[in-house]
Formats: sequence, structure tokens, C-alpha cells
Amino acid sequence: MSDAIKHECGISVIRLLKPLEYYKEKYGTAFYGVNKMYLMMEKQHNRGQDGAGLASIKLDMEPGERYMSRVRSAEQQPIQDIFAQINQRINTAFKEHPEYLDDVALQKKNIPYIGELLLGHVRYGTFGKNSIESVHPFLRQNNWMHRNLIVAGNFNMTNVNELFDNLVHIGQHPKEMADTVTVMEKIGHFLDDAVAKIYKQVKKEGYTKREASPLIAERLKVSKILRRAAKNFDGGYAMAGLLGHGDAFVLRDPGGIRPAYYYKDDEVVVVASERPVIQTVFNVPYESVQEIDPGHALIIKKSGESAIKPILEPTERKACSFERIYFSRGSDKEIYQERKELGKLLFPQILKSINNDIKNSVFSYIPNTAETSFFGMVKEAQNYLNKKKEEQILALGSAITSDELHEILKVRPRIEKVAIKDAKLRTFITQDSSRDDLVAHVYDISYGSVKKGDNLVIIDDSIVRGTTLRKSILRILDRLNPGKIVVVSSAPQIRYPDCYGIDMAKLEDFIAFRAALELHKDNNTMNIVEDIYNKCKLQITSDDKDVINYVKEFYAPFTALEISKKIGELLSPPEIKAEVEIIYQTIESLHEACPKNLGDWYFTGNYPTPGGNRVVNKAFINFYEGKNERAY
Repeated sequence: MSDAIKHECGISVIRLLKPLEYYKEKYGTAFYGVNKMYLMMEKQHNRGQDGAGLASIKLDMEPGERYMSRVRSAEQQPIQDIFAQINQRINTAFKEHPEYLDDVALQKKNIPYIGELLLGHVRYGTFGKNSIESVHPFLRQNNWMHRNLIVAGNFNMTNVNELFDNLVHIGQHPKEMADTVTVMEKIGHFLDDAVAKIYKQVKKEGYTKREASPLIAERLKVSKILRRAAKNFDGGYAMAGLLGHGDAFVLRDPGGIRPAYYYKDDEVVVVASERPVIQTVFNVPYESVQEIDPGHALIIKKSGESAIKPILEPTERKACSFERIYFSRGSDKEIYQERKELGKLLFPQILKSINNDIKNSVFSYIPNTAETSFFGMVKEAQNYLNKKKEEQILALGSAITSDELHEILKVRPRIEKVAIKDAKLRTFITQDSSRDDLVAHVYDISYGSVKKGDNLVIIDDSIVRGTTLRKSILRILDRLNPGKIVVVSSAPQIRYPDCYGIDMAKLEDFIAFRAALELHKDNNTMNIVEDIYNKCKLQITSDDKDVINYVKEFYAPFTALEISKKIGELLSPPEIKAEVEIIYQTIESLHEACPKNLGDWYFTGNYPTPGGNRVVNKAFINFYEGKNERAY
């Protein structure tokens, strides 16, 4: 609850299909692409706050004329920063050269970022420092236009060491062992190879070196390059790339772990990490925005032709469900309904917890991202009450009095805004020794919203670490003097680390893991913990693809209810008076609510790639050996 989780990045691609003069005439500016990219990146700001970057390519420029531009920022407000830099360059050019104002050709020739092909990225760092060097897009530069490569993505590879060794084996000398570098260099290697082969072929056909250039662009098969490069990728990814001459691609992993959507008409081809971003920015209906199929790539040729091409054999679809619950924009049509359904499916557990006493219960939510699942929960409570009212009225029949009818009908769920986040305190930084007192004041409560002795039901989208619950929220809610506080998570217990782009890397960070560990201690079964460690150690160096997630055995002796009960004990500060109960979504209900997105490895340990099992075993080894480091 309100534990900050960093997560996957966001990508945006815009390919303008008409000459820039067309957009100047129709929309009043040749900066149409830049303006739309700003909106797309801002609409995905929820996905990245550590950095932002933009790259553009101008088509059909003459030798000696700059055709690629890039700007990146790791400032506190990175999107605003990069577009402030872009605006400054544009305004300076217009001030110094007024003749550019009405001449699109001069604008394109002399002002950076006015290109037909744009790639934007918002970054949430899951690995590495939040420095400018870590911010996408990344460039692989060459004097051959076709060999220039710009890459940005929402991805994390679990087998960076293997990919690095592959590069060394083919004669490269990568500058660092990072998935961004290894991915770009792997694609770049096969791009170089393809360009060289086509060049050799067109020379045989009698073309001059200069005549060869447009033929290379025409004949280059991006899909073949991606098939060769991505063969050994193990991870979740939606990665975008631009080639210097004007081709572009967006590649999605075979399990569909990370999302990617596209839209095209006769003016633009657009890609984003979230569907409503495209809908809002380009004012198009839900049905017009398509999902890039797992294992496929959207490839846009310099000619403007675009197609979805198969790259890798799709595996079982494991689109990330946690993304649906928490990270993605709730304005998406499907996600909005899924989140409401998650709240609805929790109601039977809630009803049991409050002994069916809706009359003396108050329902609320923290934080605002849980509001949609709260609506689903309240609607189900209303349905329950309507059924009860109907039964009572029918039982009394014609003998019912006006007063009796009034008493029956007036019962409804009591909904209150119990806690309000004080945004002013959000970014305050201080020493750890005094942080706890500050955390306790991050939320204000609505005094008088709860009567003494009431049940207080608070729904959240997830409870990961439980730090804010214990140090702040439960303490301040207790000031309202409820008899019982029921904290409800619309997500199941997070038990396993993510290695595909969400920053949840250490087992001991999870309150569910700590609760299970306490249960092992209570039950004198710590020998199981040691056995798991030894099994993980034996397997960690194996090259076998059939890696087993032995950490499942850590949770196996206990039911989900036993773990939830222990979580309640661990998170309850000793001084609070109210009884505390923690309720988690069940796995079965999660799948019922999100039937198209069954990627649930953080809840179940069922990783969609072998690399996931390697990571979780390594995470357990790190825990057992007391190493405070991530497992990938």
C-alpha cells in the first residue's frame, strides 16, 4: 500500500507518412510529429520518471546534412526538460533566421527534430544508475546511413551474460555488460552483416557505390535481422528501433510479457506501450488500435509500407497481469473493467471478514490508483444488499409497514474518503533515522468519517513490502477508533521477484516472503529453507534450460490464509487498538478478472522463460547468504 514500485518503461513511435508540408497545411505546423510525441510521452509519464529521451530521423537528406537528432534528460521532470531543450533550439533558429518561418524545406534542412520518424522513451530504472548514460534511446553510429541504429525499449533480459558472451564470440568488444548494450550490439551486428551482403550483391549487378545506397534501403529485410538477433533473447520486451535511412521496427517478446499497441492510417503509423495513449492523442476509437502479437514485429519501411511480421515462435501468452492491476493507465477500456472485476471478486472474502455486518462498516480506498477496484467492490456490496432487501420485503409480504420498508431500504454501503495523501511530503528527503516520523504524516485522515467500533475496510491495488502500512497508514487509521481494520489487496500475495522490467528483485523485500519465513521459524521447519538453498546452489551454474523454481517449496507448507494471517501480525504496530486483518485476492479470481493476461509469476512462481527460474533461485541464494543485491 503506497510502497513505491518502479516498473517498466514506456515507448512511443511516430512515422509520418506524408511530406511535412502536408502537416503544415492541414494542422498549421511542420512540428506536428514533435507535438504529438510530446503528448504521447506525457500520457505515459506514469511509466517512467527517472529519465526521458527522444530521437528523430529526417528522410532523404543530402550528404553532409544532419539527419539524426537525439536529446535525453535525467532531470527531475525529464519530459518537460527535453522538450524545453527542443523548443529552445527551434525558437533560436526562428529568431536568427526569420526566413525559416514559412518555409518547411528550410525548417527540415536546418532545424533538428523536424523529422518524419520519431522515437520517444520514458524510463523507470530497474537496473543501473539514473544517469544520462542510462537513458534511452541508445545510438549505434556509422558513416553508412543504413548501419546507424537507434534503440529504445521496455525490456529486461535475464541472460545478459550469455548475450555478452555471444558478442565476444563473434568478435565484438562491448563497452559494458548491460542488456541495453548487448541487445543493440546484437541487432547491430546482424544489421552490418545484412548491409554488407546486399552491397556486395548490388555491386555484382553493376551499380555504383552511390547508386547502391537506395537499393540497400529497399532490399534490407528487417525481419530477417531481428530473427537472427533475437534468437537467444530471454526476457520480457517491447523494443523499438530506427535505422538511419528510415526503416523502423517494434519487436515484442514471444510470451507477450510486455505490451505494445499500434495504429495506422494514411497520415501516420503510431506505436505506444498503452492503448489509451494512442486513442487520446490521435482521437481514434478503441477498435482502431491493435496489439502487436507476441513474437512479432511491426516493421515500417522507409517507403512508408508497414506490416506485422513473425520473428520468434510465440509461446504460451503470459502478458503481465500485475501491469493491468497497478501500472497501466486505468482509462483503458479493458483495464478499467478488469480492475472493477477484481474489486467485485474480493467482496465475498470481505463480507466474511466483517461477519456480514455492512451496516456497521465503512468502505474506502488508499491510494487513488485503487479507486476503480473500489468501485467494483462497492457495486457488488450494493448487489448483495439489494438481494437481501428483496428477500426481507418478500418475507414480510403485504403486512409490511411504511416504517419497516423505510428501515430496510435505507441500508446501503457506507462510503467515505478516509485517508488523503499529502502530496507536499512526497519528495521530501531526509536521513533514515528520522524518516519514520515523516512517513507517518504522508497521509491525513478524515476525522469523524468512522464511528467508534465500526469495521473499516480499506482496499488497495497491492501490498508488496507493507512498509507504509506498518509505519504510517495503520497507525493513522487507528486514530478513528474502528473496532477492526480490514486491508484488502486487489492483487494476490507477491511472493517472487520480477526479472522482466518491474523493480521487484529481492525476496526479502516482500512481506509475504517474510511472513512465510516467520512461519517456518514458528513451525521449526528451517531445515526446509536450508534444503531449498542447497538445491538452488546445485542448479545455478547449470546450462540446462529445464531449470526448476525451487523457491516454490518455501511457500508450499502453508496456505495462503496462513500467510495472510502472519502478514497481519507483522504489519500491525503493537500500540494500535483495532484488530487488523489482511485479505488478498486469490489466484483464481485474478485469472477470472484478467483472462487475457495470465502472466502471474510474481504471485505463483510460474515464470514464462527459463531465465525467470534462474533469477528466483539466485534471489534465494542471495537471501540465504545475506547478500543485499539483485539476482540479475
